Amino acid sequence: MMVDNREPHSPVRSLLRLSPYVKPVRGKLAAAAAVAVLGSCAGLVIPLVLKWLVDGPVTERDPSGVWLGGALLLALGVAEATLFRARRRLVAHPLSRVEADMRADLYGHLQRLPVSFHDRWSSGQLLSRATGDLMMIRIFLTFPLVFLLVNGVTIVIGFAVLLAQQWTLGLVLLAPVVPLVAICHRFEESYARTARAAQDQTGDLTTVLEESVLGIRVTKGLGRHRRQERAFGELAGRLRSTELHKAALLGKLWAVIMTLPELAIGAALVFGVVQVADGDLSAGTLVAFLSTALALRWPVESIGFLLALSNEAATAADRFFEVLDTPAEADAPTAEPSVPQQGRPGRPDGLRLEGVEFRYADAPAGAPPVLRGVDLHIRPGETMALVGATGSGKTTLTALIPRLHEPTAGRITLDGQDVTALPRERLRELVSVAFEDPMLFSATIAENVLMGAADAREADLDRALSVAQADFVHGLPEGHGTEVGEQGLSLSGGQRQRLALARAVVGTPRFLILDDPLSALDVHTEALVEAALREVLATTTALVVAHRPSTVLLADRVALLSEGRITAVGTHHELLRTSEEYASLMSGQESHLAQGGAR
Repeated sequence: MMVDNREPHSPVRSLLRLSPYVKPVRGKLAAAAAVAVLGSCAGLVIPLVLKWLVDGPVTERDPSGVWLGGALLLALGVAEATLFRARRRLVAHPLSRVEADMRADLYGHLQRLPVSFHDRWSSGQLLSRATGDLMMIRIFLTFPLVFLLVNGVTIVIGFAVLLAQQWTLGLVLLAPVVPLVAICHRFEESYARTARAAQDQTGDLTTVLEESVLGIRVTKGLGRHRRQERAFGELAGRLRSTELHKAALLGKLWAVIMTLPELAIGAALVFGVVQVADGDLSAGTLVAFLSTALALRWPVESIGFLLALSNEAATAADRFFEVLDTPAEADAPTAEPSVPQQGRPGRPDGLRLEGVEFRYADAPAGAPPVLRGVDLHIRPGETMALVGATGSGKTTLTALIPRLHEPTAGRITLDGQDVTALPRERLRELVSVAFEDPMLFSATIAENVLMGAADAREADLDRALSVAQADFVHGLPEGHGTEVGEQGLSLSGGQRQRLALARAVVGTPRFLILDDPLSALDVHTEALVEAALREVLATTTALVVAHRPSTVLLADRVALLSEGRITAVGTHHELLRTSEEYASLMSGQESHLAQGGAR
Protein backbone atom coordinates (compact mmCIF):
# COMPACT_ATOMS: atom_id res chain seq x y z
CA MET A 1 0.00 0.00 0.00
CA MET A 2 1.24 3.48 -0.90
CA VAL A 3 1.03 5.88 2.02
CA ASP A 4 0.50 9.55 1.28
CA ASN A 5 3.06 11.43 3.34
CA ARG A 6 2.83 14.66 1.41
CA GLU A 7 1.45 17.88 2.82
CA PRO A 8 -2.24 18.33 1.93
CA HIS A 9 -2.69 20.48 -1.15
CA SER A 10 -5.31 23.02 -1.96
CA PRO A 11 -7.78 21.37 -4.37
CA VAL A 12 -7.64 24.47 -6.56
CA ARG A 13 -3.84 24.29 -6.75
CA SER A 14 -3.98 20.60 -7.56
CA LEU A 15 -6.53 21.12 -10.33
CA LEU A 16 -4.62 24.07 -11.79
CA ARG A 17 -1.78 21.66 -12.56
CA LEU A 18 -4.04 20.19 -15.24
CA SER A 19 -3.90 23.44 -17.23
CA PRO A 20 -1.18 22.27 -19.70
CA TYR A 21 -3.47 19.42 -20.76
CA VAL A 22 -6.58 21.62 -20.85
CA LYS A 23 -4.90 24.49 -22.70
CA PRO A 24 -5.31 22.99 -26.22
CA VAL A 25 -9.09 22.64 -25.69
CA ARG A 26 -9.72 25.74 -23.61
CA GLY A 27 -11.53 27.42 -26.52
CA LYS A 28 -14.11 24.65 -26.73
CA LEU A 29 -14.45 24.56 -22.95
CA ALA A 30 -15.08 28.32 -22.91
CA ALA A 31 -17.64 27.93 -25.69
CA ALA A 32 -19.32 25.10 -23.77
CA ALA A 33 -19.44 27.25 -20.62
CA ALA A 34 -20.90 30.17 -22.56
CA VAL A 35 -23.57 27.96 -24.12
CA ALA A 36 -24.42 26.49 -20.72
CA VAL A 37 -24.68 29.99 -19.19
CA LEU A 38 -27.07 30.98 -21.98
CA GLY A 39 -29.11 27.86 -21.27
CA SER A 40 -29.32 28.72 -17.57
CA CYS A 41 -30.24 32.32 -18.36
CA ALA A 42 -32.99 31.07 -20.64
CA GLY A 43 -34.36 29.20 -17.64
CA LEU A 44 -34.32 32.43 -15.61
CA VAL A 45 -36.40 34.22 -18.24
CA ILE A 46 -39.25 31.77 -17.71
CA PRO A 47 -40.30 33.35 -14.35
CA LEU A 48 -40.45 36.77 -16.03
CA VAL A 49 -42.78 35.37 -18.68
CA LEU A 50 -44.91 33.87 -15.88
CA LYS A 51 -45.10 37.29 -14.22
CA TRP A 52 -46.31 38.85 -17.46
CA LEU A 53 -48.84 36.06 -17.92
CA VAL A 54 -50.28 36.34 -14.38
CA ASP A 55 -50.37 40.12 -14.18
CA GLY A 56 -51.46 40.54 -17.81
CA PRO A 57 -53.44 37.98 -19.85
CA VAL A 58 -54.57 35.87 -16.86
CA THR A 59 -55.72 38.85 -14.79
CA GLU A 60 -57.31 40.50 -17.83
CA ARG A 61 -58.79 37.18 -19.09
CA ASP A 62 -57.11 37.52 -22.48
CA PRO A 63 -56.98 34.03 -24.18
CA SER A 64 -54.73 35.20 -27.02
CA GLY A 65 -52.19 36.50 -24.54
CA VAL A 66 -52.27 33.20 -22.67
CA TRP A 67 -51.54 31.30 -25.89
CA LEU A 68 -48.68 33.70 -26.67
CA GLY A 69 -47.25 33.23 -23.18
CA GLY A 70 -47.48 29.45 -23.53
CA ALA A 71 -45.66 29.61 -26.86
CA LEU A 72 -42.91 31.73 -25.30
CA LEU A 73 -42.50 29.25 -22.44
CA LEU A 74 -42.29 26.35 -24.92
CA ALA A 75 -39.70 28.21 -27.03
CA LEU A 76 -37.61 28.97 -23.94
CA GLY A 77 -37.75 25.30 -22.85
CA VAL A 78 -36.66 24.09 -26.30
CA ALA A 79 -33.87 26.68 -26.40
CA GLU A 80 -32.63 25.62 -22.96
CA ALA A 81 -32.58 21.92 -23.93
CA THR A 82 -30.86 22.65 -27.26
CA LEU A 83 -28.15 24.75 -25.61
CA PHE A 84 -27.38 22.06 -23.03
CA ARG A 85 -27.14 19.42 -25.76
CA ALA A 86 -24.76 21.68 -27.68
CA ARG A 87 -22.62 22.03 -24.55
CA ARG A 88 -22.32 18.25 -24.30
CA ARG A 89 -21.28 17.92 -27.92
CA LEU A 90 -18.69 20.67 -27.53
CA VAL A 91 -16.81 18.98 -24.66
CA ALA A 92 -17.15 15.24 -25.33
CA HIS A 93 -14.51 14.80 -28.06
CA PRO A 94 -11.81 17.24 -26.85
CA LEU A 95 -11.97 16.02 -23.25
CA SER A 96 -11.63 12.39 -24.29
CA ARG A 97 -8.47 13.58 -26.07
CA VAL A 98 -7.24 15.18 -22.83
CA GLU A 99 -7.71 11.89 -20.98
CA ALA A 100 -5.90 9.98 -23.73
CA ASP A 101 -2.98 12.43 -23.68
CA MET A 102 -2.64 12.21 -19.91
CA ARG A 103 -2.73 8.41 -20.04
CA ALA A 104 -0.08 8.39 -22.78
CA ASP A 105 2.16 10.71 -20.74
CA LEU A 106 1.73 8.55 -17.65
CA TYR A 107 2.55 5.35 -19.54
CA GLY A 108 5.54 6.92 -21.27
CA HIS A 109 6.87 8.25 -17.96
CA LEU A 110 6.45 4.84 -16.33
CA GLN A 111 8.67 3.38 -19.07
CA ARG A 112 11.38 5.92 -18.26
CA LEU A 113 11.27 5.56 -14.49
CA PRO A 114 14.06 3.54 -12.87
CA VAL A 115 13.56 -0.07 -11.82
CA SER A 116 13.87 1.02 -8.19
CA PHE A 117 10.61 2.98 -8.58
CA HIS A 118 8.77 -0.08 -9.84
CA ASP A 119 10.26 -2.14 -7.01
CA ARG A 120 8.60 0.21 -4.50
CA TRP A 121 5.23 0.78 -6.16
CA SER A 122 2.59 -1.89 -6.54
CA SER A 123 1.14 -2.45 -9.99
CA GLY A 124 -2.40 -1.97 -8.68
CA GLN A 125 -1.61 1.56 -7.51
CA LEU A 126 -0.25 2.44 -10.95
CA LEU A 127 -3.19 0.80 -12.73
CA SER A 128 -5.72 2.71 -10.63
CA ARG A 129 -3.96 5.97 -11.50
CA ALA A 130 -3.98 5.17 -15.22
CA THR A 131 -7.66 4.19 -15.27
CA GLY A 132 -9.94 5.30 -12.42
CA ASP A 133 -8.09 8.52 -11.55
CA LEU A 134 -7.90 9.73 -15.15
CA MET A 135 -11.56 8.90 -15.68
CA MET A 136 -12.39 10.99 -12.59
CA ILE A 137 -10.38 13.91 -14.00
CA ARG A 138 -12.24 13.65 -17.33
CA ILE A 139 -15.58 13.66 -15.48
CA PHE A 140 -14.48 16.79 -13.59
CA LEU A 141 -13.52 18.58 -16.80
CA THR A 142 -16.76 17.53 -18.49
CA PHE A 143 -19.20 18.44 -15.72
CA PRO A 144 -18.08 20.09 -12.44
CA LEU A 145 -15.52 22.45 -14.04
CA VAL A 146 -18.14 23.90 -16.38
CA PHE A 147 -21.05 23.85 -13.97
CA LEU A 148 -19.19 25.39 -11.04
CA LEU A 149 -18.84 28.40 -13.34
CA VAL A 150 -22.30 28.10 -14.89
CA ASN A 151 -24.11 27.61 -11.58
CA GLY A 152 -22.10 30.40 -9.97
CA VAL A 153 -23.07 32.82 -12.75
CA THR A 154 -26.66 31.58 -12.63
CA ILE A 155 -26.88 32.15 -8.87
CA VAL A 156 -25.46 35.68 -9.16
CA ILE A 157 -27.81 36.62 -12.03
CA GLY A 158 -30.74 34.91 -10.34
CA PHE A 159 -30.27 36.77 -7.07
CA ALA A 160 -29.88 40.02 -8.98
CA VAL A 161 -33.27 39.32 -10.58
CA LEU A 162 -34.75 38.46 -7.18
CA LEU A 163 -33.46 41.67 -5.59
CA ALA A 164 -34.73 43.67 -8.53
CA GLN A 165 -38.19 42.12 -8.19
CA GLN A 166 -38.49 42.54 -4.41
CA TRP A 167 -35.32 43.33 -2.50
CA THR A 168 -36.74 42.56 0.95
CA LEU A 169 -37.68 39.01 -0.04
CA GLY A 170 -34.33 38.67 -1.83
CA LEU A 171 -32.50 39.41 1.40
CA VAL A 172 -34.47 36.62 3.09
CA LEU A 173 -33.19 34.16 0.47
CA LEU A 174 -29.63 35.45 0.86
CA ALA A 175 -29.60 34.77 4.60
CA PRO A 176 -28.32 31.14 4.32
CA VAL A 177 -25.28 32.11 2.17
CA VAL A 178 -22.79 32.68 5.01
CA PRO A 179 -23.50 29.39 6.89
CA LEU A 180 -23.49 27.51 3.58
CA VAL A 181 -20.00 28.82 2.68
CA ALA A 182 -18.64 27.84 6.11
CA ILE A 183 -20.16 24.36 5.93
CA CYS A 184 -18.86 23.77 2.38
CA HIS A 185 -15.35 24.79 3.43
CA ARG A 186 -15.35 22.35 6.33
CA PHE A 187 -16.83 19.61 4.12
CA GLU A 188 -14.13 20.15 1.51
CA GLU A 189 -11.30 19.34 3.93
CA SER A 190 -12.95 16.20 5.35
CA TYR A 191 -14.08 14.90 1.99
CA ALA A 192 -10.65 15.40 0.38
CA ARG A 193 -8.99 13.21 3.03
CA THR A 194 -11.64 10.51 2.68
CA ALA A 195 -11.55 10.59 -1.13
CA ARG A 196 -7.75 10.16 -1.09
CA ALA A 197 -8.04 7.19 1.27
CA ALA A 198 -10.64 5.57 -0.99
CA GLN A 199 -8.50 6.00 -4.09
CA ASP A 200 -5.43 4.53 -2.37
CA GLN A 201 -7.48 1.60 -1.08
CA THR A 202 -8.80 1.03 -4.61
CA GLY A 203 -5.18 0.75 -5.75
CA ASP A 204 -4.46 -1.82 -3.02
CA LEU A 205 -7.55 -3.80 -3.99
CA THR A 206 -6.51 -3.73 -7.65
CA THR A 207 -3.09 -5.10 -6.68
CA VAL A 208 -4.59 -8.02 -4.78
CA LEU A 209 -7.00 -8.76 -7.63
CA GLU A 210 -4.22 -8.68 -10.21
CA GLU A 211 -1.95 -10.90 -8.13
CA SER A 212 -4.80 -13.35 -7.52
CA VAL A 213 -5.51 -13.68 -11.24
CA LEU A 214 -1.85 -14.03 -12.22
CA GLY A 215 -1.14 -16.41 -9.36
CA ILE A 216 -4.27 -18.53 -9.72
CA ARG A 217 -2.23 -21.69 -10.35
CA VAL A 218 -0.32 -21.25 -7.09
CA THR A 219 -3.49 -20.42 -5.16
CA LYS A 220 -5.32 -23.47 -6.45
CA GLY A 221 -2.28 -25.72 -6.19
CA LEU A 222 -1.81 -24.87 -2.52
CA GLY A 223 -5.53 -24.88 -1.74
CA ARG A 224 -5.36 -21.31 -0.45
CA HIS A 225 -8.34 -19.85 -2.30
CA ARG A 226 -10.30 -19.27 0.90
CA ARG A 227 -7.35 -17.43 2.44
CA GLN A 228 -7.14 -15.22 -0.67
CA GLU A 229 -10.88 -14.63 -0.50
CA ARG A 230 -10.56 -13.49 3.12
CA ALA A 231 -7.69 -11.15 2.27
CA PHE A 232 -9.65 -9.70 -0.64
CA GLY A 233 -12.77 -9.44 1.52
CA GLU A 234 -10.91 -7.51 4.22
CA LEU A 235 -9.59 -4.97 1.71
CA ALA A 236 -12.98 -4.73 0.00
CA GLY A 237 -14.63 -4.21 3.40
CA ARG A 238 -12.17 -1.45 4.27
CA LEU A 239 -12.87 0.27 0.94
CA ARG A 240 -16.61 -0.15 1.49
CA SER A 241 -16.33 1.52 4.90
CA THR A 242 -14.43 4.43 3.38
CA GLU A 243 -16.96 4.81 0.58
CA LEU A 244 -19.81 4.73 3.11
CA HIS A 245 -18.03 7.45 5.08
CA LYS A 246 -17.81 9.48 1.87
CA ALA A 247 -21.51 8.94 1.26
CA ALA A 248 -22.32 9.97 4.84
CA LEU A 249 -20.30 13.19 4.48
CA LEU A 250 -22.00 13.99 1.20
CA GLY A 251 -25.41 13.12 2.66
CA LYS A 252 -24.91 15.51 5.58
CA LEU A 253 -23.86 18.29 3.24
CA TRP A 254 -26.82 17.69 0.93
CA ALA A 255 -29.19 17.73 3.91
CA VAL A 256 -27.92 21.14 5.01
CA ILE A 257 -27.70 22.57 1.48
CA MET A 258 -31.27 21.47 0.72
CA THR A 259 -32.77 22.41 4.10
CA LEU A 260 -31.48 25.98 4.49
CA PRO A 261 -32.64 27.21 1.05
CA GLU A 262 -36.01 25.46 1.52
CA LEU A 263 -36.48 27.26 4.84
CA ALA A 264 -35.52 30.53 3.20
CA ILE A 265 -38.00 29.94 0.34
CA GLY A 266 -40.71 29.07 2.87
CA ALA A 267 -40.05 32.25 4.83
CA ALA A 268 -40.05 34.30 1.60
CA LEU A 269 -43.37 32.70 0.59
CA VAL A 270 -44.99 33.69 3.92
CA PHE A 271 -43.73 37.27 3.73
CA GLY A 272 -44.68 37.48 0.05
CA VAL A 273 -48.25 36.29 0.64
CA VAL A 274 -48.62 38.89 3.41
CA GLN A 275 -47.38 41.62 1.06
CA VAL A 276 -49.79 40.49 -1.68
CA ALA A 277 -52.65 40.52 0.84
CA ASP A 278 -51.66 44.05 1.89
CA GLY A 279 -51.52 45.17 -1.73
CA ASP A 280 -47.79 45.92 -1.59
CA LEU A 281 -46.93 43.20 -4.11
CA SER A 282 -48.65 41.89 -7.25
CA ALA A 283 -49.53 38.22 -7.53
CA GLY A 284 -47.51 37.99 -10.75
CA THR A 285 -44.41 39.38 -9.05
CA LEU A 286 -44.77 36.83 -6.24
CA VAL A 287 -45.16 34.00 -8.76
CA ALA A 288 -42.13 35.22 -10.70
CA PHE A 289 -40.14 35.62 -7.48
CA LEU A 290 -40.94 32.11 -6.27
CA SER A 291 -40.37 30.62 -9.74
CA THR A 292 -36.93 32.26 -9.87
CA ALA A 293 -36.14 31.01 -6.37
CA LEU A 294 -37.17 27.48 -7.36
CA ALA A 295 -35.10 27.73 -10.56
CA LEU A 296 -32.09 28.48 -8.35
CA ARG A 297 -32.62 25.37 -6.22
CA TRP A 298 -30.60 23.09 -8.51
CA PRO A 299 -27.64 25.48 -8.86
CA VAL A 300 -27.52 25.88 -5.06
CA GLU A 301 -28.19 22.25 -4.17
CA SER A 302 -25.68 20.99 -6.73
CA ILE A 303 -22.86 22.77 -4.92
CA GLY A 304 -22.24 19.81 -2.61
CA PHE A 305 -22.24 17.31 -5.48
CA LEU A 306 -19.94 19.49 -7.59
CA LEU A 307 -17.57 20.09 -4.67
CA ALA A 308 -17.42 16.34 -4.00
CA LEU A 309 -16.53 15.57 -7.62
CA SER A 310 -14.01 18.42 -7.65
CA ASN A 311 -12.29 17.14 -4.51
CA GLU A 312 -12.10 13.61 -5.92
CA ALA A 313 -10.65 15.03 -9.14
CA ALA A 314 -8.11 17.04 -7.11
CA THR A 315 -6.92 13.95 -5.24
CA ALA A 316 -6.85 12.06 -8.55
CA ALA A 317 -4.69 14.83 -10.00
CA ASP A 318 -2.38 14.62 -6.95
CA ARG A 319 -2.02 10.87 -7.46
CA PHE A 320 -1.37 11.34 -11.19
CA PHE A 321 1.32 13.96 -10.62
CA GLU A 322 2.93 11.93 -7.82
CA VAL A 323 4.06 9.58 -10.57
CA LEU A 324 4.89 12.28 -13.12
CA ASP A 325 6.88 14.23 -10.53
CA THR A 326 9.16 11.24 -9.90
CA PRO A 327 12.43 11.92 -11.76
CA ALA A 328 12.93 9.68 -14.76
CA GLU A 329 16.19 8.02 -15.67
CA ALA A 330 18.41 10.82 -16.93
CA ASP A 331 21.34 10.35 -19.26
CA ALA A 332 24.51 12.19 -18.37
CA PRO A 333 25.21 15.31 -20.47
CA THR A 334 27.07 14.47 -23.63
CA ALA A 335 30.74 14.94 -22.93
CA GLU A 336 34.08 13.55 -23.97
CA PRO A 337 34.49 10.43 -21.85
CA SER A 338 37.56 10.03 -19.72
CA VAL A 339 40.15 7.61 -21.05
CA PRO A 340 40.91 4.81 -18.61
CA GLN A 341 44.38 3.41 -18.36
CA GLN A 342 43.23 -0.03 -19.47
CA GLY A 343 41.84 1.07 -22.83
CA ARG A 344 40.43 3.81 -25.00
CA PRO A 345 36.74 4.40 -25.61
CA GLY A 346 35.50 2.52 -28.64
CA ARG A 347 38.49 0.15 -28.77
CA PRO A 348 38.03 -3.49 -27.78
CA ASP A 349 38.59 -3.74 -24.07
CA GLY A 350 35.62 -5.85 -23.07
CA LEU A 351 33.59 -5.29 -19.93
CA ARG A 352 35.15 -3.85 -16.78
CA LEU A 353 33.81 -3.26 -13.28
CA GLU A 354 36.09 -1.09 -11.18
CA GLY A 355 35.47 -0.67 -7.45
CA VAL A 356 31.74 -1.16 -7.95
CA GLU A 357 29.60 -0.82 -4.85
CA PHE A 358 25.83 -0.99 -4.59
CA ARG A 359 23.38 -0.42 -1.77
CA TYR A 360 19.59 -0.38 -2.14
CA ALA A 361 18.07 2.99 -1.26
CA ASP A 362 15.59 1.42 1.19
CA ALA A 363 18.21 -0.73 2.93
CA PRO A 364 18.23 -0.42 6.76
CA ALA A 365 20.73 2.03 8.19
CA GLY A 366 24.01 0.32 8.92
CA ALA A 367 23.30 -2.65 6.66
CA PRO A 368 26.31 -3.65 4.53
CA PRO A 369 26.09 -2.92 0.79
CA VAL A 370 25.01 -5.73 -1.51
CA LEU A 371 28.19 -5.30 -3.57
CA ARG A 372 31.47 -4.04 -2.14
CA GLY A 373 34.47 -3.05 -4.23
CA VAL A 374 33.77 -5.40 -7.14
CA ASP A 375 36.62 -5.50 -9.67
CA LEU A 376 36.16 -7.67 -12.73
CA HIS A 377 37.47 -7.67 -16.29
CA ILE A 378 35.85 -9.73 -19.04
CA ARG A 379 38.11 -9.61 -22.07
CA PRO A 380 36.72 -8.97 -25.57
CA GLY A 381 35.06 -12.10 -26.91
CA GLU A 382 35.36 -13.88 -23.58
CA THR A 383 32.56 -15.62 -21.69
CA MET A 384 32.74 -15.21 -17.91
CA ALA A 385 30.60 -17.34 -15.59
CA LEU A 386 29.49 -15.63 -12.38
CA VAL A 387 29.03 -18.08 -9.52
CA GLY A 388 28.01 -17.49 -5.93
CA ALA A 389 25.72 -18.63 -3.15
CA THR A 390 22.08 -17.54 -3.10
CA GLY A 391 21.86 -13.91 -2.02
CA SER A 392 25.49 -13.11 -2.89
CA GLY A 393 24.44 -10.33 -5.31
CA LYS A 394 24.79 -12.00 -8.72
CA THR A 395 21.51 -10.73 -10.18
CA THR A 396 22.10 -7.28 -8.71
CA LEU A 397 25.52 -7.13 -10.35
CA THR A 398 24.13 -8.05 -13.78
CA ALA A 399 21.43 -5.36 -13.41
CA LEU A 400 24.09 -2.67 -13.00
CA ILE A 401 25.60 -3.23 -16.45
CA PRO A 402 22.56 -2.08 -18.50
CA ARG A 403 21.90 0.53 -15.76
CA LEU A 404 18.69 -0.98 -14.44
CA HIS A 405 20.21 0.12 -11.14
CA GLU A 406 22.97 2.69 -10.65
CA PRO A 407 26.15 1.78 -8.72
CA THR A 408 26.56 3.54 -5.40
CA ALA A 409 30.27 3.85 -6.13
CA GLY A 410 32.79 2.77 -8.74
CA ARG A 411 32.23 2.54 -12.46
CA ILE A 412 31.48 0.14 -15.30
CA THR A 413 32.99 0.45 -18.77
CA LEU A 414 32.27 -1.15 -22.13
CA ASP A 415 35.29 -1.13 -24.43
CA GLY A 416 36.81 1.59 -22.25
CA GLN A 417 33.74 3.88 -22.18
CA ASP A 418 31.90 4.55 -18.95
CA VAL A 419 28.31 3.30 -19.26
CA THR A 420 27.07 6.53 -17.64
CA ALA A 421 28.45 8.44 -20.64
CA LEU A 422 26.28 6.42 -23.02
CA PRO A 423 22.64 7.26 -23.71
CA ARG A 424 20.56 4.51 -22.15
CA GLU A 425 18.98 3.66 -25.47
CA ARG A 426 22.42 3.11 -27.02
CA LEU A 427 23.67 1.20 -23.97
CA ARG A 428 20.76 -1.21 -24.14
CA GLU A 429 21.39 -1.73 -27.84
CA LEU A 430 24.92 -2.83 -26.99
CA VAL A 431 23.97 -4.97 -23.99
CA SER A 432 21.34 -7.69 -24.29
CA VAL A 433 19.94 -9.38 -21.19
CA ALA A 434 18.08 -12.62 -20.50
CA PHE A 435 16.65 -12.44 -16.99
CA GLU A 436 16.22 -15.28 -14.56
CA ASP A 437 12.44 -14.81 -14.75
CA PRO A 438 11.49 -15.46 -18.41
CA MET A 439 8.82 -12.79 -18.68
CA LEU A 440 6.78 -12.81 -21.90
CA PHE A 441 4.13 -10.36 -23.05
CA SER A 442 0.58 -10.87 -24.33
CA ALA A 443 1.71 -10.91 -27.96
CA THR A 444 2.84 -13.36 -30.61
CA ILE A 445 5.99 -15.41 -30.22
CA ALA A 446 7.60 -13.43 -33.03
CA GLU A 447 6.77 -10.09 -31.37
CA ASN A 448 8.17 -11.32 -28.05
CA VAL A 449 11.44 -12.53 -29.55
CA LEU A 450 11.95 -9.57 -31.89
CA MET A 451 11.73 -7.18 -28.91
CA GLY A 452 15.40 -8.09 -28.43
CA ALA A 453 16.52 -6.05 -31.44
CA ALA A 454 14.87 -3.15 -33.23
CA ASP A 455 16.24 -4.06 -36.68
CA ALA A 456 15.93 -7.86 -36.49
CA ARG A 457 14.34 -9.65 -39.45
CA GLU A 458 12.61 -12.99 -39.90
CA ALA A 459 15.93 -14.68 -40.66
CA ASP A 460 17.27 -13.42 -37.32
CA LEU A 461 14.13 -14.73 -35.64
CA ASP A 462 14.62 -18.21 -37.11
CA ARG A 463 18.29 -18.21 -36.11
CA ALA A 464 17.50 -17.13 -32.54
CA LEU A 465 14.80 -19.79 -32.18
CA SER A 466 17.28 -22.36 -33.46
CA VAL A 467 19.96 -21.28 -30.96
CA ALA A 468 17.44 -21.50 -28.10
CA GLN A 469 16.24 -24.91 -29.33
CA ALA A 470 12.72 -23.48 -29.53
CA ASP A 471 11.66 -25.77 -32.38
CA PHE A 472 8.38 -26.38 -30.51
CA VAL A 473 7.24 -23.07 -32.02
CA HIS A 474 6.85 -24.64 -35.46
CA GLY A 475 4.37 -27.17 -34.07
CA LEU A 476 2.05 -24.50 -32.65
CA PRO A 477 -1.21 -23.72 -34.51
CA GLU A 478 0.10 -20.49 -36.05
CA GLY A 479 3.84 -21.04 -35.71
CA HIS A 480 5.71 -17.99 -34.44
CA GLY A 481 2.52 -15.98 -35.03
CA THR A 482 0.86 -17.79 -32.09
CA GLU A 483 -0.29 -15.60 -29.19
CA VAL A 484 1.35 -16.73 -25.94
CA GLY A 485 -1.21 -15.21 -23.57
CA GLU A 486 -0.63 -13.10 -20.48
CA GLN A 487 2.95 -13.54 -19.20
CA GLY A 488 3.28 -16.53 -21.54
CA LEU A 489 1.51 -18.78 -19.06
CA SER A 490 0.09 -20.88 -21.90
CA LEU A 491 3.64 -22.22 -22.33
CA SER A 492 5.73 -24.37 -20.00
CA GLY A 493 8.52 -22.87 -17.91
CA GLY A 494 11.17 -24.38 -20.18
CA GLN A 495 9.46 -23.05 -23.30
CA ARG A 496 9.26 -19.55 -21.83
CA GLN A 497 12.92 -19.70 -20.86
CA ARG A 498 13.95 -20.72 -24.37
CA LEU A 499 11.98 -17.86 -25.90
CA ALA A 500 13.56 -15.42 -23.43
CA LEU A 501 16.99 -16.74 -24.47
CA ALA A 502 16.05 -16.33 -28.15
CA ARG A 503 15.03 -12.74 -27.42
CA ALA A 504 18.44 -12.05 -25.87
CA VAL A 505 20.45 -13.40 -28.81
CA VAL A 506 18.26 -12.33 -31.74
CA GLY A 507 20.22 -9.13 -32.35
CA THR A 508 23.76 -10.62 -32.12
CA PRO A 509 24.65 -8.17 -29.33
CA ARG A 510 28.21 -7.06 -28.59
CA PHE A 511 27.66 -7.73 -24.87
CA LEU A 512 25.41 -10.46 -23.54
CA ILE A 513 24.18 -10.90 -19.96
CA LEU A 514 22.51 -14.23 -19.15
CA ASP A 515 21.06 -14.81 -15.69
CA ASP A 516 20.90 -18.58 -15.19
CA PRO A 517 19.45 -19.06 -18.69
CA LEU A 518 19.05 -22.86 -18.63
CA SER A 519 17.63 -23.54 -15.17
CA ALA A 520 14.18 -24.69 -16.39
CA LEU A 521 15.44 -27.05 -19.11
CA ASP A 522 15.64 -30.80 -18.99
CA VAL A 523 19.08 -32.41 -19.36
CA HIS A 524 18.62 -33.34 -23.04
CA THR A 525 17.34 -29.90 -24.11
CA GLU A 526 19.99 -28.21 -21.97
CA ALA A 527 22.74 -30.06 -23.83
CA LEU A 528 21.30 -29.03 -27.22
CA VAL A 529 20.96 -25.37 -26.15
CA GLU A 530 24.51 -25.34 -24.79
CA ALA A 531 25.89 -26.64 -28.07
CA ALA A 532 24.07 -23.96 -30.08
CA LEU A 533 24.82 -21.26 -27.52
CA ARG A 534 28.56 -21.85 -27.78
CA GLU A 535 28.48 -20.47 -31.32
CA VAL A 536 26.75 -17.29 -30.13
CA LEU A 537 29.10 -16.84 -27.18
CA ALA A 538 32.10 -17.14 -29.50
CA THR A 539 31.12 -13.86 -31.18
CA THR A 540 30.25 -11.73 -28.16
CA THR A 541 31.50 -10.67 -24.73
CA ALA A 542 29.29 -12.42 -22.20
CA LEU A 543 28.63 -12.63 -18.48
CA VAL A 544 26.64 -15.72 -17.52
CA VAL A 545 25.19 -16.24 -14.03
CA ALA A 546 25.57 -19.97 -13.41
CA HIS A 547 24.36 -22.35 -10.75
CA ARG A 548 25.11 -25.66 -12.47
CA PRO A 549 28.41 -27.06 -13.67
CA SER A 550 27.01 -27.58 -17.16
CA THR A 551 26.40 -23.82 -17.47
CA VAL A 552 29.79 -23.02 -15.96
CA LEU A 553 31.48 -25.11 -18.65
CA LEU A 554 30.15 -22.69 -21.31
CA ALA A 555 32.52 -20.05 -19.94
CA ASP A 556 36.21 -19.40 -20.57
CA ARG A 557 36.70 -18.28 -16.98
CA VAL A 558 34.71 -18.21 -13.76
CA ALA A 559 34.34 -15.41 -11.17
CA LEU A 560 33.30 -16.31 -7.63
CA LEU A 561 31.12 -13.71 -5.90
CA SER A 562 31.10 -14.05 -2.14
CA GLU A 563 29.53 -11.62 0.34
CA GLY A 564 29.44 -8.86 -2.25
CA ARG A 565 33.04 -9.27 -3.46
CA ILE A 566 34.81 -11.11 -6.26
CA THR A 567 37.02 -13.46 -4.26
CA ALA A 568 38.42 -15.67 -7.01
CA VAL A 569 38.75 -15.71 -10.79
CA GLY A 570 40.02 -18.57 -12.92
CA THR A 571 38.99 -21.53 -15.00
CA HIS A 572 36.50 -24.00 -13.64
CA HIS A 573 39.18 -26.60 -12.92
CA GLU A 574 41.53 -24.04 -11.34
CA LEU A 575 38.85 -22.88 -8.92
CA LEU A 576 37.94 -26.45 -8.03
CA ARG A 577 41.55 -26.91 -6.90
CA THR A 578 42.14 -23.53 -5.24
CA SER A 579 38.78 -22.42 -3.77
CA GLU A 580 37.03 -24.44 -1.11
CA GLU A 581 33.91 -22.26 -1.42
CA TYR A 582 33.70 -22.83 -5.15
CA ALA A 583 34.28 -26.56 -4.76
CA SER A 584 31.51 -26.62 -2.14
CA LEU A 585 29.10 -24.83 -4.48
CA MET A 586 29.86 -27.34 -7.21
CA SER A 587 29.80 -30.38 -4.90
CA GLY A 588 27.39 -33.21 -5.53
CA GLN A 589 27.76 -32.80 -9.29
CA GLU A 590 30.89 -34.95 -9.88
CA SER A 591 29.28 -37.19 -12.47
CA HIS A 592 27.88 -34.20 -14.31
CA LEU A 593 31.28 -32.50 -14.15
CA ALA A 594 32.98 -35.55 -15.57
CA GLN A 595 30.57 -35.65 -18.49
CA GLY A 596 31.05 -31.92 -19.02
CA GLY A 597 34.83 -32.30 -18.90
CA ALA A 598 34.66 -35.02 -21.54
CA ARG A 599 32.78 -32.64 -23.79
